[in-house]
Amino acid sequence: MADQPRTVEEYIGSFPDDVQAVLREVRSRILSVVPQAGQTISYQIPAMTLNGKSLVHFAAWKNHISLYPVPAADPAFAAELAPYLAGKGTLRFPLREPIPGGLIERVVTLLAQQRHGQPG
Repeated sequence: MADQPRTVEEYIGSFPDDVQAVLREVRSRILSVVPQAGQTISYQIPAMTLNGKSLVHFAAWKNHISLYPVPAADPAFAAELAPYLAGKGTLRFPLREPIPGGLIERVVTLLAQQRHGQPG
């Protein structure tokens, strides 16, 4: 990406078609949980906001899609997240595997509850 994207759609459109499809699925999964979420670019990547405050960021990289931050989770959910953890606050989903949409929805639901007091 030579130019910095100004919108989430510009960001998504800067990737190959197959990656665009995955990014759109991630965005769709987030919006399915929090349909009122705003969409902006923050730190040069897509950010979804709730009540004007950051909720979750997502980004495409060479071999994976990342989702930030990781919510505090009970032991059972933390175990489900463990294979995707990359650092303290990042989930990585390999592009060579199907994106776990249901897991993303659960992460966003938990973030909405923990960070914004929303039911998600």
